[in-house]
Amino acid sequence: MRNFTTGASRNNDTGKLDPEGALSPIVIQAYCEFIAKNRLQDDGSIRPDDNWQKLFGDDHLGVCMKSLWRHLLDLWLFHRGLKGRETIDDALGGILFNSQAYWYKILKDRSD
Repeated sequence: MRNFTTGASRNNDTGKLDPEGALSPIVIQAYCEFIAKNRLQDDGSIRPDDNWQKLFGDDHLGVCMKSLWRHLLDLWLFHRGLKGRETIDDALGGILFNSQAYWYKILKDRSD
C-alpha cells in the first residue's frame, strides 16, 4: 500500500504494466507522423490510420514479413554508412509498422 502525505492512498504498483516507462513519447509521436504521412494511397484516396487492423488477406504474415525486410535492409544500409532507398525515419517507421501488424495478427488469432 502507498500512503501519501496528503492522506491519499493507492495500491502498490509492483508487478503492474508501466506503459509510461516502457514506451517513448518521441518515438510514438514519430510513428504517428509516419502513419499520417503514409495514409495517401496511389489512387489518391486517404486510408484511416487503423486500416492495417483489417489485415492484409490470407497471407497477412507474409506481406508483413516481405515489407519488414525491405525496410530492415534500408536500416542496415544506413547502419553501415550507406544510402538506402528511403530515409532512416521511414525505414524505422516501416519496421515498427510491419512488426506491429505481424504481432497484431498473432495476438488476434490467439485470442479468437
